[in-house]
Amino acid sequence: MRTRKLCLPVFFVILSILACNLPGGGESVGPESSPGDNTAEPAASAPAAPLPGEDVPSPNVIRPDEVVYLGAFRLPEGSGGSNWDYSGHGLTHYPGGDHAGPDDGFPGSLYGVGFDQNLQVSEISIPAPVNSKNLDELNTAVTLQPFADITGGVITEELAIPRLGLEYLPPQGEQTTGKLHFAWGEHIQGFDPSHGWSELDLSNPQPAGTWVFGSYSNYVTNDYIFEIPAEWAAANAPGQLLATGRAREGLWSGRGPALFAYAPWEDGNPPAPNAVLSSLTPLLLYGEQVEGIPDIVSDETTAMDGYLDSDHWWGGAWLTAGGKSAVVFVGTKALGEDWYGFANGVTWDYSCSDDNSCPEVPEWPYDDRGYWAEHYQGQIIFYDPADLAAAARGEMETWEPQPYAVLDLTPYLLIPDHEYPSDNLTLVGAAAFDREQGLLYVIERLADEYKSVVHVFEVGQ
Repeated sequence: MRTRKLCLPVFFVILSILACNLPGGGESVGPESSPGDNTAEPAASAPAAPLPGEDVPSPNVIRPDEVVYLGAFRLPEGSGGSNWDYSGHGLTHYPGGDHAGPDDGFPGSLYGVGFDQNLQVSEISIPAPVNSKNLDELNTAVTLQPFADITGGVITEELAIPRLGLEYLPPQGEQTTGKLHFAWGEHIQGFDPSHGWSELDLSNPQPAGTWVFGSYSNYVTNDYIFEIPAEWAAANAPGQLLATGRAREGLWSGRGPALFAYAPWEDGNPPAPNAVLSSLTPLLLYGEQVEGIPDIVSDETTAMDGYLDSDHWWGGAWLTAGGKSAVVFVGTKALGEDWYGFANGVTWDYSCSDDNSCPEVPEWPYDDRGYWAEHYQGQIIFYDPADLAAAARGEMETWEPQPYAVLDLTPYLLIPDHEYPSDNLTLVGAAAFDREQGLLYVIERLADEYKSVVHVFEVGQ
């Protein structure tokens, strides 16, 4: 077990300095390398990438070479009050959607979050994916329900770098209908109400919430959401069938992706607005939550292997295939050297204002201050659910579980290496999993001009 040697971060001192930083990319833990060439056609599957000091994982876990690439499809034009430009925050599969669709092996529909400033939700069909880097050869999804606000107005233009996680779940407890569970937030927060649910009818979503996530900071709770298999939940976090978390760039959310099991229906149907959710269990937290301090207390002894400040995860899923399983996070891994400052390599020390040593702000396009790195790579990292079970039972610290493998997404992305500097340091976004069909959907951002595309993988078949 790792020893703890933690220091309280000076959140209230650096808040004004960090208020204008950029969101970092998604994170992962592979060895340092540059994104690969995008000219070759991807193989049917990619081998597992070993981690430094990797232990041989359990035979019950899904390996990256069991995640087979099928292809991609395009998103439709805008509808309702939004569009798919700069999209990628939230995505979930709805098994009961698109009854009139073709019998092509890709049943159901997807609910997804659109333009990243108003974060409205639309329902779309799932066309058959095509394995091609030529956009003109890809099929295009059809809008089933136009974009609408499912949050009851909590997403406003005043929010700074907002986010919205999304997951469908069938009726639970005293519910009579399935819900779209959501988590919303913005770049800098404390302990604000963040979680809620809505109905599936986007013309009448009837949002409920939002609720405070126990005593945990928004920095670790209000981004991605995905379903927990009922059998695992019954054994380790009874009744808690949803997983939620966040991995904010920098050290404010700890040094790796956070994850919690939770069940809001246990606190009411629905819980009252601003209620504090009580049915929750920490599964991953790379540091410690200190009462009243929004940022997580951490140091290198509580870090995920290979962690860099410029890492960021945007999506996750709990994969199952036969008797195997894996918890995966999807994101953009920072590689090489990383720094806080400007894209041209000029660093900005947090304490520079104390002695008037802050550097001049570079000219555009290097004038945005935030977390940067030499290279970025879209990846999926894999966790053993048995480790998360041990953390849920208190047999492991929440920072002890480590990824056992990495899947490099470079061969599959249409644009794996964007022009640098770029406002798209998040190469890939949210993910959704169709458990019945074993299909994993992953968003690639800004791959169709300003729109995203959706990549499809088959798991363990």
